[in-house]
Amino acid sequence: MQRSLESLVQLLESYRGRDKVIRTVCYGSQLVGGVLSRGAEVDVRSQRLGKSLLLFSAQLSHCRTVLRLFDDLSMLAYSHSYGLGNGEEDAAVRWISVLNNVADQLYYPCEHIAWAADADLIRVKSDKWWLFSTVLWGTSLLLGILRSLRVLLLLRKKLKKRHEGRNSRSQLRRQMRGELLSILSSMADLSNAIHWMPPGFLWAGHFPNWLVGLMGTTSSLIGLIQMNASSDGDTK
Repeated sequence: MQRSLESLVQLLESYRGRDKVIRTVCYGSQLVGGVLSRGAEVDVRSQRLGKSLLLFSAQLSHCRTVLRLFDDLSMLAYSHSYGLGNGEEDAAVRWISVLNNVADQLYYPCEHIAWAADADLIRVKSDKWWLFSTVLWGTSLLLGILRSLRVLLLLRKKLKKRHEGRNSRSQLRRQMRGELLSILSSMADLSNAIHWMPPGFLWAGHFPNWLVGLMGTTSSLIGLIQMNASSDGDTK
């Protein structure tokens, strides 16, 4: 119990860890709130609790949007350090990653403008800027899926060729599991990104609150699992 509490405190002390926790609680609240709101005709208490959880989820989402106002420089630093990906062995992985970084870099200013417009800080319509940011987010997720699929293919080839020992094969399988989790996480987020697109585009606008919450919670929990796995790897 003490160790779990210490791990949670350590997670919350980092910006990345805190954001993942807030994200998980945000989507989890939307999931539970959406489920409770569905039975509104039967139980008034459930309706009220469901609405409260949905409002709480919206506030946490707004909190994450404000915190992302300060992410541009860190993203720029990462993009600059990656450059054109000359360290990558595979050309496809390299160029997909470069395009992914471009989409991520452009996402932030679009979202900032949309937020500033909603806050009446600037006199522009926020709708198109929210659309731009959603399109860029979806593009980033799609590129991430393609990159993971390509990496999986390369790892599978290595797994067939390598005969160095059990440790090497175990490490390759662990990397493959990580890429599979990344694909599942990105697909869950991509389904929500499409839901937030303008009506008429695939299933845009058709997800109920509980399903948006389910997709987001799934993605968030996978993110926490991967973060925990990477931290465990660093200590070994």
